[in-house]
Amino acid sequence: MATGAKRALILSGGGSRAAYQVGALKAVAELLPTPQCNPFPIICGTSAGAVNAAVLAAHEGCFQEAVADLETFWQHLQPADIYRHGWLEIVRSAGRIGLSLFNRGVSPGAPLSLLDNTPLRKKIKRHVRFQQIDRNIQRGSLEAVCVTAMSYDSGESVSFFQAAPGMKSWRRPRRRGRRTLLHADHVVASSAIPTLFPATRLEHEYYGDGALRQLAPISPALHLGASRVFTIGVSDNRSREVSHKKVGTPRQQSPSMAQIVGHLLNAAFVDNLEEDIQRLERNNRLLSLVPEEARARGEGLRIIDHLVVSPSQALDDISARHICKLPASLRFLLRTTGATRGGGATSASYLLFTPSFARELIELGYRDTLWNADAVRRFLADDEAT
Repeated sequence: MATGAKRALILSGGGSRAAYQVGALKAVAELLPTPQCNPFPIICGTSAGAVNAAVLAAHEGCFQEAVADLETFWQHLQPADIYRHGWLEIVRSAGRIGLSLFNRGVSPGAPLSLLDNTPLRKKIKRHVRFQQIDRNIQRGSLEAVCVTAMSYDSGESVSFFQAAPGMKSWRRPRRRGRRTLLHADHVVASSAIPTLFPATRLEHEYYGDGALRQLAPISPALHLGASRVFTIGVSDNRSREVSHKKVGTPRQQSPSMAQIVGHLLNAAFVDNLEEDIQRLERNNRLLSLVPEEARARGEGLRIIDHLVVSPSQALDDISARHICKLPASLRFLLRTTGATRGGGATSASYLLFTPSFARELIELGYRDTLWNADAVRRFLADDEAT
C-alpha cells in the first residue's frame, strides 16, 4: 500500500450479532489480490467487535489464518463460554439486584448484573495472546489496535489503543484516546452490555460497553491515521422497508419489555455508527468542493475513502429461529419479557451465542461481502491501482 494511505477495519458492537463480521472477513480474505499478513494496519473494535479485533490483532499468522481462527472461535462458541446461565446463578444475581435497592442501588461485592460473564474473561485469556500484539507492531504487520469502552465514572467514551511509537493520545468532548498495553479486561469491559453484564474495573474506574455514548465510532481510526475505512456493521436496516401504519390504526397491545430493551440496544449499537457514516459521507462531499491546495493547508482536512458492509436480511427473523437452542433458563427469561416473538426478538439476537446462529450469520456476512466483491477489490487495491 502506498505511503500515507492506511486502511482501517472498524468492527462495531452487537453481542452475538458480531458473528456476521466473521463471514464478511472470510470473504475479504478470499478477495485479497495477494496473501497478506494484514491488509488492515489499523483495527478498531467495540463491544463484541472488540473480541474480533483482539483475535485478529494478536494472531501471529497471515490474515487468512487469523480469519480462519476467528471462524473456528465463533463456530464452537456456546452460551456457557460467555456467561453463567444456571438457574441458581440467575436467581442469585436477581436477588443481589433486589437487595441493592436497600443499599442505595449498590452491591457491596461484585458489580451488579443479571448475568455473570466470568466465562468470557477466561475464554479471551485462553484464546488471545495479547503479547503478540506488540510483536506484530514491531514487525510492521500492525500499526495500531483500538478497543473502546465507556467510563461509568466520567461518562466518556475511552478508546484504549496499543500502537507503534509516535501515535499520540487525544481528547475531544466526551471521548478520548488512551495509549496502553491491551489485555483481556479491556475487551471484557468493552463488551459489558449494561445490566446484562457487570462493569469492569480498569485501574481506578469502572467501564461498560463501548457502544454506549460512542458518538463517533469511526473517529478512533482517523485519530490513529487511517485514510481508508472498512466498516462491518450489524445493522439490518438496509433489509427493511420502512412502513408506516395507517393513521388511526390502533395497536393491539403496548410494546413488551424486550421490545423496549431491543430499541435501547439498537440505539447504542446501531444508530451512532449509521449517523457517523452519514456524517463522514457528508464531509467527503463538502471537501470534494474544496480545492486540493486548500485542503492541504487545513489541518486534518482530508477525504476518507470508506466502504460499509451490513446485513441484507433481518437479523431478528434469523434469531427467532434459533432461540430454541438457548439454555432453558435463558429461554424462560426471554419468554417472560417478550423476547421470543415480534419486535422483542431483537433483544434475543444479542445473547444468541450458539453455533447454529453463528454459522448462519457467518454465511450471511460471507455472501453479502461477495455480492459487493468489485467494491471490496477496489478498496483493497493499492492506491496506484485505484
